[in-house]
Amino acid sequence: MSRLSAFSSPLLLGFDDIERVLDRVSKAANDGYPPYNIERLPRADGVTGEMLRITLAVAGFTRDQLDVSAEENQLVIRGCQSDDNGERQYLHRGIAARQFQRAFVLAEGIEILGADLKDGLLSIDLARPEPARIVRKIDISTHD
Repeated sequence: MSRLSAFSSPLLLGFDDIERVLDRVSKAANDGYPPYNIERLPRADGVTGEMLRITLAVAGFTRDQLDVSAEENQLVIRGCQSDDNGERQYLHRGIAARQFQRAFVLAEGIEILGADLKDGLLSIDLARPEPARIVRKIDISTHD
């Protein structure tokens, strides 16, 4: 039995990748750690198009414990804290050393401008250039 989706219309050609991306995003949306914001920024000098910023709350992580990378069409942020291996004796431990991976699927053409860690917040700036409008005339051939 085949699966029906919004992309199974015969008028939507070549959208198989988008369907796979939506499946992947819906599975990853259940994990709420670390919390994050996505905001639209005013345009900066030299940047055409829209500017975006993703900010993740990564309190307790140092710069060396965080990794930001672009993998295919995804922005992947990883954090890895090591346990102190019994060096401390806790009376109460409410702040656990934990690892995370958060991935954001990027549309084609989005550029990652940079990342900044300040006051426990990791900010990643992105730019979405304005797409060029392409109009192409298709010649119609005749066969007699």
